[in-house]
Formats: sequence, structure tokens, C-alpha cells
Amino acid sequence: MKSLRFDTANLLCGLLFIGFGLFFAIQSLSLELGTAFRMGPGYFPLVLAGVLTLLGIVILVQSVKVTGEVIGAIAWRGMLFILPAPIVFGLLVRGAGFVPALFVAAFIASFASERLRVPAALALATGITLFSVLVFSYGLGLPFERFGPWFRF
Repeated sequence: MKSLRFDTANLLCGLLFIGFGLFFAIQSLSLELGTAFRMGPGYFPLVLAGVLTLLGIVILVQSVKVTGEVIGAIAWRGMLFILPAPIVFGLLVRGAGFVPALFVAAFIASFASERLRVPAALALATGITLFSVLVFSYGLGLPFERFGPWFRF
């Protein structure tokens, strides 16, 4: 059976953030706000007060705990293959270029699924690479090297 429980530390912190945010928002309204292009002295404090209030709301919502459900097993396989993929992309993109780096990263990340085999992973990595080159290079015209200095002979 599920029941609601409150984390009092987060509840108090959230209420405190909301209170300070509202206080500073009210105080900043006494100053000239201006516009986004010509900011007055009260514009930035009002924006910061709004951010502080929103953070307080997020913390307040997180203070509500639902008890009774057990957390499932950690997806180690997913973390093992998904987390290194952008690192590999970052390491390869300058030397190999966009196409090989994206292909290798997509190929590695595709093995996060236990059901995907090598031929399907190759097809998926090829499809993602082709789609990305078409969209980012040709469609949007972004200036990046498709193949880097490692592939210039």
C-alpha cells in the first residue's frame, strides 16, 4: 500500500526558498524593471527571485515521498554502454571527424540493449550517422569536418 511521507528538511528548504524568492520579487518591483533589451535596475533581481522561487517549488515537490514501492535493479549494462559513448565521440571527433566518431559512438551505445545483435547495431549506427549528416551538415549547413585529419592520406 502506498502512503505519502514528507522529508522535513527538503520541505523547510523549499518553503524557505519560496519565501525568500517572493520577498525579493516584491522588493524588486519597487525598482524600474525595463525590458529584456533595456534592463532596468530591478530586472535582474526579479529574474533571480523567480529562479529562486522555482527552485523552491522543485525542492518542495521533491519533499513528498511515496513509500511502498521498491526500486528495481540498476541497469548496469545500459550505463556501461551509454555513458562511454559521448566520451568516445568527444575523443574521436577532432581526429577522425564527425562521421566516424558518430558511427562509433552510436555503435557502442546500441549495445545497451540486450536484444540488439551486431548486424542490427551496424545498421542502427549507419542510419543514425546518415540521418545526422543529412540534417546537420546538409540541412542546417553546420561547418564541421565530416572526415578529420586521420583519414587524409
